[in-house]
Amino acid sequence: MIYVYLIESVYHHGHHYVGITEDLRQRLNHHNEGKSPHTRKFKPWHLVVYFGFAGEQTGHAFEKYLKSGSGKTFLKRHFLRKSKT
Repeated sequence: MIYVYLIESVYHHGHHYVGITEDLRQRLNHHNEGKSPHTRKFKPWHLVVYFGFAGEQTGHAFEKYLKSGSGKTFLKRHFLRKSKT
């Protein structure tokens, strides 16, 4: 299985990250331990949602979609917290 996941910063609302991994627990731990340069600054992180794929190619295609403009809109509409304004 390959997992495409969305994490969101616990304290820095509005900061989120989409990634892909074969070991979701280990990858989330890496984000929270500061081992990823892209997410180190806004740790700790919590898992918002993940999607499991049997095929690696499908997983990579879905990750690419989620990082596109329409994919970001999809994530905001369905999974990310609404900002308090």
